[in-house]
Amino acid sequence: MTPPLEIAANVLMTVSIVLAGRNNIHSWWIGIVGCVLFAVLFFQVNLYADVMLQLFFIVTCVIGWLQWRRGAGGKPLPITRTGWRSLAWVVPAGIASVVIYGMLLHRFTNAYAPFIDSAVLVFSIIAQFLLMSRRIETWAFWLLVNTVAVPLYYSRGLYLTAVLYAAYWVNALISWYWWSVQARRAAAVPQEMADA
Repeated sequence: MTPPLEIAANVLMTVSIVLAGRNNIHSWWIGIVGCVLFAVLFFQVNLYADVMLQLFFIVTCVIGWLQWRRGAGGKPLPITRTGWRSLAWVVPAGIASVVIYGMLLHRFTNAYAPFIDSAVLVFSIIAQFLLMSRRIETWAFWLLVNTVAVPLYYSRGLYLTAVLYAAYWVNALISWYWWSVQARRAAAVPQEMADA
């Protein structure tokens, strides 16, 4: 039977993630509550990198909430793209961080699957920073995270969480498309105004 803590954490995070995909600011405060519950759950099953990730998410949810409200000179942040130069150093740095943190977990803790757990941690951090800045590429990183997280959580008996992360994979794909459409529309509006 699925523990009530896992159910509650997943319900809240599902709402938060769907709202983020719909570019809705309420994603942030709901995410804070879900992250607190997930931190407790992951601690109970020795996924320590995931505990740290949830603590990071709590802090970044507060920051993201503020940025989305008034991050662009007092106006809400627009959806934009990340430059390739930024991505060219972020990805290798992410891989190096996975290796280093995975080695630390392997050496100093009883963490289950320390390198896979570290990949979820590191690439979630990258995705979260992109989400906070309303960058379309956040969804590519969430696709990667969810692809790795599903078998990890399933292997720890977190079946509901694994199923929902599979659903989050689909949500990330849809959200990537939706944010791209919104960014194109927003970019077309100033051009139409200039042409008028």
